[in-house]
Amino acid sequence: MFNNVNNPFGNRAISSSTSSDSNGRRQKEDPKKELKKYIDEEEPDEVLIGGQPILTEDEILAMTRQYIAKLKTEHEDNEKILKKLDKYLDNFDVKKFMKKNPNMTSPDFYMVMFNETEGLVR
Repeated sequence: MFNNVNNPFGNRAISSSTSSDSNGRRQKEDPKKELKKYIDEEEPDEVLIGGQPILTEDEILAMTRQYIAKLKTEHEDNEKILKKLDKYLDNFDVKKFMKKNPNMTSPDFYMVMFNETEGLVR
């Protein structure tokens, strides 16, 4: 393919500029060994999306009260809904709630609360 004009090295093999060991092989790490290295590393399998911290019992209780208060202000003209929301808040058991929904983050809380209170505000 190359003639002597284009290839000043003649018929000799052209080596690349990467380093090589004594046998002339490249010192590139085997991709299988590299993948195995990452697989063998011990890391926890738990992934928190967005790095949100897990809520504590006190935080869940405070957020529940705020959420119900917001719903009450939105429906202040409907006495029936206000009574349902008061009853929900009176019967709210934070330990049971946390047991049913473990490792809850803030976005998880709002999703669960929306689902639980949706029927109360209809």
